[in-house]
Amino acid sequence: MRHRQSLLIALSLICLLPLQAYAASKYVSDHLVITMRSGQGNQFEIIKTLVSGTKLEILEETDTGYTMVRLEDGTEGWVRTQYLADEPIAADKLTRAEARLAKTKEENKLLRTELGSLKKSKGKLDAEHSKLQSEHKTASQELTHLNEVAARPKQLESENKQLRQDYEEISTKLAVINQENQVLKDRSQRHWFITGAGVLIIGMIIGLVIPKFRFQKKDGWGSY
Repeated sequence: MRHRQSLLIALSLICLLPLQAYAASKYVSDHLVITMRSGQGNQFEIIKTLVSGTKLEILEETDTGYTMVRLEDGTEGWVRTQYLADEPIAADKLTRAEARLAKTKEENKLLRTELGSLKKSKGKLDAEHSKLQSEHKTASQELTHLNEVAARPKQLESENKQLRQDYEEISTKLAVINQENQVLKDRSQRHWFITGAGVLIIGMIIGLVIPKFRFQKKDGWGSY
């Protein structure tokens, strides 16, 4: 019981003290025109008149029914607490909502435009990609052809080397054949020379023998 009484006393003291709220905001409530005064009471000078929806920064709240506020332009003064609300009025909310909606629509429009541009860019990139693939394929084929052409001299060199070896072998064989032909030709010439010499000798012998044979035969006929 004593603890509850102490708590109530503490709460009462807190309510009696001025309340300081930094960076808190309130708004002038619906369909009103109120005054901002230099002090807490109607006897103080009017600094400004405020219409519904005006945003106010709360500097100090009191139990006298007045709140010290600051306008967005820096003007400070006192207004009646009962005319303040924690949220903007419905008209302001609607205006802000419409503004946000318009902004969202504009952003959506920009996004759709960007999406269209991106689709066009994608189409161009796809076309370029296809073209590059085709060029890459052509380049690969040309590179393969160039590699074949580059390898051809080595193949030709190898073929020329083989041809030279074949030529040397054929030249060697031809030289041997020529030598053999020359030997055969020499043998043939010697054979014909020997044959001719033999025929000549035989002819000479026959030329010497036949006259003697005829002479002896005549002598035999004369003896009868």
